Amino acid sequence: MYTIGQVAAFLGVSRDTLKFYEDKELVRPKQDAENGYRKYDRFDIYDITTVNFYREMDIEIKTIQELRRSKSLSGIRSILEVKEQEVLEDIEYKKLLLKKLRIVKEDCEKIEQCLGTYTIKEMAPIEVKGEMEHYTSYSEYDRLKESTDSLKKAVVLTSLRRVIRFNDKGILEDKFLIVKKIDDDENEKEGHIIAYPQCLYTVIEDGRYSTGGKNTDRYVEAGLRKAAIEHGAELTGLVYINLLLSTYEDGLERVFLEMYAPIK
Repeated sequence: MYTIGQVAAFLGVSRDTLKFYEDKELVRPKQDAENGYRKYDRFDIYDITTVNFYREMDIEIKTIQELRRSKSLSGIRSILEVKEQEVLEDIEYKKLLLKKLRIVKEDCEKIEQCLGTYTIKEMAPIEVKGEMEHYTSYSEYDRLKESTDSLKKAVVLTSLRRVIRFNDKGILEDKFLIVKKIDDDENEKEGHIIAYPQCLYTVIEDGRYSTGGKNTDRYVEAGLRKAAIEHGAELTGLVYINLLLSTYEDGLERVFLEMYAPIK
């Protein structure tokens, strides 16, 4: 027979863990009638190592309790298959999370390199899934959720593209497209595809930290027209604006937008 201290040291588990297993009736050591101390025999050690075995595979205590009550080998296999599927789904989620983290890191580099400068760049293809009048059109958020690229399926404004159509007299149309980035391995696309081989490209900053809450559309438009002249380019009267990154500084939001203006 072994004491709780001996078993804890032998199996590398804490006394609290052994007491927890006992509370959950996963191990049932005998108690000394005289002093009340727990006494563990070799069968108790088998129980503890069995519980540890399944816990190492992240099997829930509730499931281990079911196993203890009685499970055939086919029942055990079924439990393992369910856990296997959970792990595979978690791996896929972690892959997507890693991909997203790397994209945001690249966006940070993009902001550092392109903020306030204009270059000629391709606008990669995007699939249009629908339209919204404005990002505050909450009645249309269900459509946005269906097309979001958020890992948690929360509403994210990165799935929107603000589209401005203009001429020399000013803005003719201002709307928001619900879009989805196109992956190379996608075969079927349901929506309209938009892409432009040549655009004036820049990153601009919005938000109260930089603008004090003022509308900067006219300032941005003036900068765009000036850049077109400097690059010898002719604007087509369209601008696509995408939320690149939002963060905070001194308690005020900093919003970085990337802007594509197709040119001839």
